[in-house]
Amino acid sequence: MPCWYYEKKDLKRETPSIHDGIDFETESRYRKEGARFIIDTGTKMGLRYDTMATGVVYFHRFYMFHSFKEFPRYVTACCCLFLAGKVEETPKKCKDIIKVAKASLSEAQFQQFGEDAKEEVMTLERILLQTIRFDLQVEHPYGYLIKYAKSLKGDKSKLQKMVQMAWTFVNDSLCTTLCLQWEPEVIAIALMYLAGKLSKFEITDWSGRQPRHIRWWDMFVEDISLEILEDICHQVLDLYSQQPARTDSPQGNAGLVPTKVQPVLPITTPTKPVSGRGAGGFDQRLDAMQPKVEVAAAAGYVNYAMGVTNTNSLPVGVPPNINVAPPINVPHPLPPPPPVGHSFPYPGYPMIPPTANPPVPPTPPQVYPPPLPPTQSAPFYPTYPSFPGQVYPPTPTSSQPLPPPPRPY
Repeated sequence: MPCWYYEKKDLKRETPSIHDGIDFETESRYRKEGARFIIDTGTKMGLRYDTMATGVVYFHRFYMFHSFKEFPRYVTACCCLFLAGKVEETPKKCKDIIKVAKASLSEAQFQQFGEDAKEEVMTLERILLQTIRFDLQVEHPYGYLIKYAKSLKGDKSKLQKMVQMAWTFVNDSLCTTLCLQWEPEVIAIALMYLAGKLSKFEITDWSGRQPRHIRWWDMFVEDISLEILEDICHQVLDLYSQQPARTDSPQGNAGLVPTKVQPVLPITTPTKPVSGRGAGGFDQRLDAMQPKVEVAAAAGYVNYAMGVTNTNSLPVGVPPNINVAPPINVPHPLPPPPPVGHSFPYPGYPMIPPTANPPVPPTPPQVYPPPLPPTQSAPFYPTYPSFPGQVYPPTPTSSQPLPPPPRPY
């Protein structure tokens, strides 16, 4: 399988869009607008969040091989969401995706789809599959976030708040290129670290702790420095500190501008820590800005997955009816959902509820024909004359000539 992880410096200088004359800031804005468009369209269609996250990852990977000038981002976003729905077993019809997209875009933006929007998306799907080399399975940080949180010890209410905030940070990280830089395990650890800082939850003990483990994440991923985690956190915090996107671009989308905007000091995101991002720089930035993180959408599933109950959450064992993704490929015990009663649509034929010992219908006695008398022979085959109209081949006689021998070769 191909490797989908790149150095940050390559993402700033070596992408096809940059080679095509698009600067890095504009490409980052295009990526954020495309990712937000996928999330908004998927939310309106009732898709799970893992489906939308998979579509966003396809979107980012696609533009590592193609330019935004060559393929319009909104057409690509619809194609990625269409393919992700089939991969995650939540398929939606292409015409339904286009219908929702048309309602979200302006007329000038929808002109990118051409005269036949469905044919445009279906054709681009083949190009997308070839571009990502049919590597369809994508892992997301959600499952690792729940897995790691279950091993932490401390105040349950603070832990719950921290996990909800980290879940929301994972959602927002889809608008960045973090999925092209780091594995989902590293992203989950970094955003839990960020959420712990903001929620004032200090992790001092965890299950399975060994003497060689200095920090809690050493048990899951070794050799991760604080500089790496803080750089990931800075890239997410930059989403909250950016100004609204420009709308003077021919492909700009004023309707999908992020609303979580709070001006702070401009900070760049270099690979190595510099002034402002070295020792103490991360804490100073957190003190300077407190991003308003909406954690209500993630609260229901986080409570359900971690087995936490409070006055505002559903009882344990009842899955919440919210639009978030379940953990993927992470074995953790969850309480089974309660049995759902079924109602038969026709009242004349009521549904019989199952029982532990269902009644067994009696077996009717088997009736055999009486035996034949010993003097009577049992008929096996009927005689041929009893079937009128049948033609049988004549019985061969000795006077008929034999067939000629086979011709020698």
